[in-house]
Amino acid sequence: MRSEGSEEVLNERSQHLLKLLVEHYIRDGQPVGSRTLARDMGMQLSAATIRNVMADLEELGFVTSPHTSAGRIPTDKGYRFFVDTLLKFEPLEEEKVAEIQAQLGQHPDDPKALINVASKLLSTVTMLAGVVTLPRQSHASLSQIEFLPLSDNRVLAILVVNGREVQNRILQLERTYSAEELRRASNYLNREFAGKELKQVREHLLTQLKETRESLNQVMLDAIRLAQQVVNVPSNEGQMEYVIAGETNLMGFAELSNVEKLKRLFEAFTQQRDILHLLDQSLRADGVQIFIGQESGYTILDDCSVVTAPYTLDKEVVGVLGV
Repeated sequence: MRSEGSEEVLNERSQHLLKLLVEHYIRDGQPVGSRTLARDMGMQLSAATIRNVMADLEELGFVTSPHTSAGRIPTDKGYRFFVDTLLKFEPLEEEKVAEIQAQLGQHPDDPKALINVASKLLSTVTMLAGVVTLPRQSHASLSQIEFLPLSDNRVLAILVVNGREVQNRILQLERTYSAEELRRASNYLNREFAGKELKQVREHLLTQLKETRESLNQVMLDAIRLAQQVVNVPSNEGQMEYVIAGETNLMGFAELSNVEKLKRLFEAFTQQRDILHLLDQSLRADGVQIFIGQESGYTILDDCSVVTAPYTLDKEVVGVLGV
């Protein structure tokens, strides 16, 4: 082990021991002692020799010793060296790929159910927390809209977006509409706006009410008023939501053994804001992104690493999955 400038160069033995330590810690989540590493190496090195190497690695900042344990754990620097230099990527076995595809294929027409399955699969395969964002609708277009009368002044609006996603919204109106009035309104809207992006529909409705209100007949006015209530309701258009599974898997790691740390992390999962910002960075990046410790830029994730990758729909990036 030697230093050249500001970059430490580890010899082969040190790299091998660091690799074993990181792999052992990722697998078990507990500090790794010299005797454990000696057993992993088949006693090729004595525990005393390994302790000396560990001391050097600690001095260089690749590992650290928790106060409550004689073993060591990787630092952010150690993880980064492992990822950039020591990690060997291997493709999943064909049998495992087929099993995953079979589970994902159970919900071809239900995006939310598919996302739920995907997050659980990530959690099961990695024994960590799996995160998958819902497909982002950056170009949500109106396919069809229907209105059904409910009790009092309420109407059920059924909105079909992008030809496959169905959204149901209950509207509270100022007056009661008959089934025939609602049918005429939906016919007008489908004729005028089917195939247009929701953003365009909103703009067009506003323009019609402002500029051509006097020339509109009652059917058109009713349709526009109803449609405005539907398309102006906040949705996940242009935004992201995510589904997370396996949060309790994180409880076995030494860095998160503090109850307050876990509480703050679980609160972040619930509030979603910081996690979504990080996932949004991954959405705009190419390929797999690995954020180790403080690299994420969010204090709540200082004791975690996040691995993400974008996924596509019809060759367009629409979401992110990660652990």
